[in-house]
Amino acid sequence: MRNRRRPSRPAPQEVRVVTDSTACLPAGSTGGPVVVPLRVLVGDEAYAEGEDITPDRLAELVSEGEQVTTSQPSPEAFAAVYRTLGEQGVRSVVSVHLSGALSGTVGSAGTAAARSPLQVRAVDSRTAAAGLGFAARAAAECAAAGADATHVAARAMEVAATAHAVFVVDTLEHLRRGGRLSGPAAALGTVLGVKPILRLSDGAIELAQRVRTRAAGAERLLEQAAAFVAEAERPVVAVHHFGAHDRALALAGRLHTRTRADVEVTPLSAVLGVHVGPGTLAVVVADLGDHAH
Repeated sequence: MRNRRRPSRPAPQEVRVVTDSTACLPAGSTGGPVVVPLRVLVGDEAYAEGEDITPDRLAELVSEGEQVTTSQPSPEAFAAVYRTLGEQGVRSVVSVHLSGALSGTVGSAGTAAARSPLQVRAVDSRTAAAGLGFAARAAAECAAAGADATHVAARAMEVAATAHAVFVVDTLEHLRRGGRLSGPAAALGTVLGVKPILRLSDGAIELAQRVRTRAAGAERLLEQAAAFVAEAERPVVAVHHFGAHDRALALAGRLHTRTRADVEVTPLSAVLGVHVGPGTLAVVVADLGDHAH
């Protein structure tokens, strides 16, 4: 009688990518980075962002005047994720996170990395939202194709460095209260009664210009995003919103018509949304370049 060979199990992927919930990955994303949630505190209640509370619900609470604060994942939360990956046969982890100028998340990841039996590289993306998301997904594709951790981390930084993030907010008050923008810059936006246009520059939030209306703000986002798309070899584009779904869809439709690029529309992560406030619209463009993976 002929011995039947048991089907061999596929070898576990040796390198995996971890990111955090500020990457604003589309709902239902599978097969990409492992996501560690940041925490949202509403009064005395703590929630895991993206798991226990949605950005849309959070936008409602902020609009209603609820006291909402946020906190980064603890080193223990990262350590638990790294440990689980190790148990699955993973040998190296590339942990790609929100700009260290905006949050201590990458610091928590680094603390956990130093204690992990796995080889873990904590990477400060110097960007946020889809800029981080596009970088983490590109790195995950690179890992799935068999690249080593050095190349996976380099791929994350390569894509993150191309990210342009521009957003228009209804008021700078939320950023000023959270310490993410200087008092004078916040006062300038508030006193003049205008809609500020902000941008991420080297991981920090800057006041780029001011417009008079929401419509003018959306127009500026459209113009700048179209210019970024035109310069990119292989552009990827996202429109984010915090409690402004219809306006985000309208902007994404216009951007697609103008550039023919596919445009993802996702809520701004709850943690980011708390700091920019309800009514925020954002556009993020990154360039995947001519990289095969």
